[in-house]
Amino acid sequence: MNHYLSRRSFITKAAAAGGAVLLSNSVFANVKLANPNERVNLACIGIGNRGADIIKDLYKTGLCNIVALCDVDMGAKQTLDILKMFPNVPRYQDFRKMFDEIGNQIDAVSIGTPDFAHFAQTMMAIDLGKHVYVEKPMARTFWEVELMMQKARKFPKVVTQMGNQGHSEANYFQFKTWKEAGIIKDVTRIDAHMNMPRRWHGWDPNIKGFPYPERIPDTLDWELWQMQTLGHDYNKDYINGQWRCWFDFGMGALGDWGAHILDTAHEFLDLGLPTVVEAKSLEGHNSFFFPMSSTLRFHFPKRKNMPAVDINWYDGLDNLPPIPEGYGVSGLDPNIPPPSTGKIEPVKLNPGKIIYGKDLTFKGGSHGSILHIIPEGKAAEIAGRLPDVPESPSNHFANFLKACKGEEKTRSSFEIAGPLSQVFCLGVITQRLNSKIDFDPVKKEVVGDRFAQSLLVGPPPAKGWEQYYRV
Repeated sequence: MNHYLSRRSFITKAAAAGGAVLLSNSVFANVKLANPNERVNLACIGIGNRGADIIKDLYKTGLCNIVALCDVDMGAKQTLDILKMFPNVPRYQDFRKMFDEIGNQIDAVSIGTPDFAHFAQTMMAIDLGKHVYVEKPMARTFWEVELMMQKARKFPKVVTQMGNQGHSEANYFQFKTWKEAGIIKDVTRIDAHMNMPRRWHGWDPNIKGFPYPERIPDTLDWELWQMQTLGHDYNKDYINGQWRCWFDFGMGALGDWGAHILDTAHEFLDLGLPTVVEAKSLEGHNSFFFPMSSTLRFHFPKRKNMPAVDINWYDGLDNLPPIPEGYGVSGLDPNIPPPSTGKIEPVKLNPGKIIYGKDLTFKGGSHGSILHIIPEGKAAEIAGRLPDVPESPSNHFANFLKACKGEEKTRSSFEIAGPLSQVFCLGVITQRLNSKIDFDPVKKEVVGDRFAQSLLVGPPPAKGWEQYYRV
């Protein structure tokens, strides 16, 4: 699908609005826009569901112009909200065509597409010198993440940011401050938990194959949707978030929530890559979609003066970690965006983590939720020794756009977010194989398991997509 407006028409309309795109409603009525020459020209790839939320949050900063909208299902129900908000912006169905036609008008891109689709879109954008905001996790396979990091290093002037938005909120600054002050120290174990309902809960784990083919919607370019994974017949249980269920397309609960729960611990404890990843318990394991519940163990070796750490991951409705005495009540971060299926449902234990140090134990939620020392008596005992925590100078979206202008440094650049995403890629391999793997974090290789090693890379890309695998 070509864009509906000519380039000349778009430039004329944008100029009439003082460099801003004309909006059709008052959703952004209170947005204070920076001067036209101070805004980043942003193209948006993926404009429905989570992609729409990202676009709104980036625009609300007042630091960008939306100069292109791109979606493989342009015109479908989930895209209409953004199309109505930005009616005069050029529209594309193929991101490659967008870059070819108006690449010289684009400074940066937001990528709010399925996990497997991030890779090619990101690689092409960086090759063209465009700054990239890409939703978490960075990519679906370990090797794709590795190539994205290499590409970013090759283009050091390109700004990158992964979309784990809590990494610019209170927990980021608290964890950093408490670690530097020695409040968080000698951590040896972290229990991370995400026990909300998932899309595949209730599916039959005795499945023997992929879903039967269905009629492709008129709005959808199904071949383009699949990109380098080409080879599946269309079914509604692949699109609009359902892709997260399948090993071939998504990364399950771990890839979806891991970066919102473990990001600060991974960065400030300097965890890097694990040496052992083990599927300790999987309920409803099968070869096609994610288990009904998973308990995984990641072992990280000693680093400098810090002891080895075991991270235990728990997902599934009733698969809860051991709850320490004095835990109290778990809170739900108010900034968690609701899923496209509706409201967030109540659960026995809200998403979060329990961090065990030598002298102190902490409980924390997800996203930007701060840590609390438990039990309350221990917290009261050291309350006077806790350092002041600075406030965030910018949210995650403003941080990215300010970095594009050279005013800040992104907090979740590929240098930071890449190894974190790779940890989750390794966890997904053990979920898929129901196994334990030994990993060499220096060579970045699975030790003694050739099949698991092959999953680091994944299947060869479909014809026409090979070019993106070259740095």
